[in-house]
Amino acid sequence: MDISLIGIFVTVAIAHFLALLSPGPDFVLVVKSAIKNEGKNALGVALGIASANAVYISLCLIGVGSILAASVTIMVVLKIIGGLFLIYLAVQALRASKSSYNNLDLAESTNEKTNKSTFLREFITGFMSGILNPKNLLFYLSLFTVVLTPEVGLAFKLALGIWMTLVVFLWDLAIIYLLSTPTVRGKFSKAAYYIDKVTGALLGMIGFAIVKSALVKQ
Repeated sequence: MDISLIGIFVTVAIAHFLALLSPGPDFVLVVKSAIKNEGKNALGVALGIASANAVYISLCLIGVGSILAASVTIMVVLKIIGGLFLIYLAVQALRASKSSYNNLDLAESTNEKTNKSTFLREFITGFMSGILNPKNLLFYLSLFTVVLTPEVGLAFKLALGIWMTLVVFLWDLAIIYLLSTPTVRGKFSKAAYYIDKVTGALLGMIGFAIVKSALVKQ
């Protein structure tokens, strides 16, 4: 592989991973899902977020991302819908009663009904969160605009897109795995009610800020 392509790959990979380390709504959703659901169901939110990222990565790689980002109307609509979606998730978390969090760590081995979600519902939640977050589109667009030139081949762009999608998924999967271990999950489960309230408040504030920024700029 050409040394310049290696440089581009390393640059993109490092920038992308550093962005993943910055907690945002997607990270909050993964933590929230991991402490409330079985591993296989929580996996849905990670797959949904990765799929949404894959959509934006693909759009940016083929040039459609720049068209979307150039449309003020599209970006404002994305911000408003995305912000309202996060506010909706926040309301759901803040309204949940304390009794619904009882024995989350024991739920896998009992037939007791809990407020757990399903794999499909978690997938949709993760996908909607990722696709309605305009920052994802703008991040990939700005990143690719800086490092990718017309001379870079399709095969390299495809490999880069697959790599970035896998990293998003594996990062979220690592968080879910960590929170699924008995010791860690047990500690988190005891504080699940309070954690969910905090994450709900964070999602609400993020959602409100997104909607406000979209409306103020109008």
